[in-house]
Amino acid sequence: MKITGFSFIRNAIKFDYPIREAVLSVLPLVDEMVVAVGKSEDATLELVANLAPQKIRIVETEWNDALREGGRVLAEETQKAYSAIQGGDWAIYIQGDEVLHEADYPAISGAMEKYASDPRVDGLLFNYRHFYGSYDYIGASRRWYRREVRIVRPPHFAKNPQLKIYSYRDAQGFRKNENEKLCVKGIDASVYHYGWVKPPAAQMQKQQTFNKYWHDDSWMQKHIPAAAEFDYSNIDSLYRFEGTHPAVMQDRIQQKNWQFDFDISRSRFTLKEKLSAVVEKLTGYRPGEYKNYKKI
Repeated sequence: MKITGFSFIRNAIKFDYPIREAVLSVLPLVDEMVVAVGKSEDATLELVANLAPQKIRIVETEWNDALREGGRVLAEETQKAYSAIQGGDWAIYIQGDEVLHEADYPAISGAMEKYASDPRVDGLLFNYRHFYGSYDYIGASRRWYRREVRIVRPPHFAKNPQLKIYSYRDAQGFRKNENEKLCVKGIDASVYHYGWVKPPAAQMQKQQTFNKYWHDDSWMQKHIPAAAEFDYSNIDSLYRFEGTHPAVMQDRIQQKNWQFDFDISRSRFTLKEKLSAVVEKLTGYRPGEYKNYKKI
């Protein structure tokens, strides 16, 4: 099999993105890693270039900051990296705040091998762990998506030449051909999402910048405070993480220099949300869940 990883990033140092850890977590699984690096205000380009020069191919880009609707610029940057992939069997996508766990490598590799020759399978579906506030807590409410596609067929896929996959909306997932959902197989592996774990000042900077890719100035003035630090306490429900983090995250975790504690017995769920949580716990079914894919 030929496998390529792909990602995009800009201002990773300024906004404290774990892009180093994200890329390093994918490298053992791929033959090549394509990273679209946007023109930055820091040394992001040098950071990525020095990770593994023999395996990483950089595509230098410039973000269209005029795209202020639905996070479309993120999909556009994802597409630049994806389009640079040169054939093969699979493409592993990782965002700048996502990391794979080495314990899941056998399951990931096994699934890619198993479905490599099956043209019906457009992608592979991962579980998600969304960390919030610190590395000790995971989001427990419906606001966090439970699964998403992170392995897809590459451009010019020989076993299905007519297949055209593209990044969808705000780059959370993918679509194919004429706005069709991807046909996927679920795998027993997780993406560790750290987008809501960073120093409060860096988180505030990120919110003040990235929300501009979804909203206009009037919305920003109304909903994003001009504060120096992000207030992590305004969250509905979390549970304590009892597992292990990816090995590549250990240095970052040890350098954590802020404190966040949460009473996991406290919940701000509405009655409807509580009933939905009971149904999900008993059956595994989440009423009204958004699924940007078709499991086959």
